[in-house]
Amino acid sequence: MISPDSIGRTFPGTESITISQSEIDAFCAVVGETNTTIAPPTFSIRISLQQSEVILTSPEVGIKWDRLVHGDQKFDIKRPLKAGDVVTCSSTIESAREVAGNEIISVRSDISTADELLVSSWSTLVIRA
Repeated sequence: MISPDSIGRTFPGTESITISQSEIDAFCAVVGETNTTIAPPTFSIRISLQQSEVILTSPEVGIKWDRLVHGDQKFDIKRPLKAGDVVTCSSTIESAREVAGNEIISVRSDISTADELLVSSWSTLVIRA
């Protein structure tokens, strides 16, 4: 069960990430994208998911990752990610509610450079009872 004190809080990411061209190339190959000059829109989930797992499974938040099912995802892309970008990711737990014994949690992740917000994404996560 998520800690009620976590709802509404923003948690900074644990580290800066430098996006490499080889990561973009590999992601493009998997999704069938031929233009590798920028990262595909869904590439950002690779960053936010990794960072969110660290944040959400911390003892102060208390989510059990092995009970988590991804429910929904949406993106607001200010500018595409590209090779050489050095980014950080913060996560805000916007809401939590219980439905049929399961927790439904909405998390916003913001991916930014030192001076620019690049991508915001919202994940709806279901923590199974």
